[in-house]
Amino acid sequence: MKQGIHPNYEEIKITMTDGEVFTTRSTIGGKDAKMTLAVDPKSHPAYTGKHRMLDTAGRVDKFKNRYGM
Repeated sequence: MKQGIHPNYEEIKITMTDGEVFTTRSTIGGKDAKMTLAVDPKSHPAYTGKHRMLDTAGRVDKFKNRYGM
């Protein structure tokens, strides 16, 4: 490998949405870097398989009222 072209691979602390903190290694940031997740596998419906029901009828009615259909 060429010297001096690769980023440093250092430990960072990742904070999940529920407050859990764990340490991993990454090329982002520098020493003592932190990352806070807005979406994580424990809470996002794409990972958990639990979906919220959307109010689609309310959206359709709102569209019809707005555009006079």
